[in-house]
Amino acid sequence: MKKKKICVNGIDYEIIRNDLECFYDDIIEKITDYFIPYDYIVGDFSYDMVRLKGFYDDTSNKVKHINNYKYLDSYINNYCSFGANIFVLKKLK
Repeated sequence: MKKKKICVNGIDYEIIRNDLECFYDDIIEKITDYFIPYDYIVGDFSYDMVRLKGFYDDTSNKVKHINNYKYLDSYINNYCSFGANIFVLKKLK
């Protein structure tokens, strides 16, 4: 997959995962300024709804186990519906 760059709330992101092209431009409107501090924004689709969650790099002083990007697979396995399509936006520095 060719990585696509987008701008959300004045911040540049790169789409680094996009299962079945589940990220679409209307999702940008759902991403509020709440997500500005996070290094990653993860979205999962199930039942035609998207849920968003912010994650930090493990080098961040704000990181906790629940929002550490290193444990993304654990989050997906434990908190997302089985087979949900996932997208990941990575903040560009």
